[in-house]
Amino acid sequence: MTKTDEILADNKILILYILQKINKPVSYKELLELVISISDMNYFDFQQFLLDLLEDKFILKYEQNEEELIELTHEGTNALELTIDMLPGILKLKVDSNFKENFTKIKEQFSVFAEYSPITETDFSVKCKIIENNITIFNLEANAGSRDQAKQIVKNWNNNASNIYPKILNILSKEE
Repeated sequence: MTKTDEILADNKILILYILQKINKPVSYKELLELVISISDMNYFDFQQFLLDLLEDKFILKYEQNEEELIELTHEGTNALELTIDMLPGILKLKVDSNFKENFTKIKEQFSVFAEYSPITETDFSVKCKIIENNITIFNLEANAGSRDQAKQIVKNWNNNASNIYPKILNILSKEE
């Protein structure tokens, strides 16, 4: 095995190892952030490794609630068991020691989500979500009359969703 092949194998094993540590479906974005926070892998390599792992049926990729999820398959678990000794100890140690902290930060980062997109030159669609355990628990879509208003809604949601969400629920559940 050449040095390049060894690096490729290590990175694929690393992804499988991280998925095993997560032990449940994870969003594409969360997995990417987690892998990048632990290794020096770039986005393009990560994408290629995921495609290879998908082709080999070591991971499963599917969409749920408009989000791409990835999980380790039984075949992937078996492959990891056979190859885990190839993963350098320093990488395993880095994953094991940084995993919980990094995963918690990444989960928090992706649990509140907001974005806007243009409908016309003056109208914008704004989407605000809260996702817990890969399940969308709140989803709001509204129109904004300007780009500035759309940006402000996104900023407010990202910074204050924990205050805004209960207020909206309270208003919606009031009996008149």
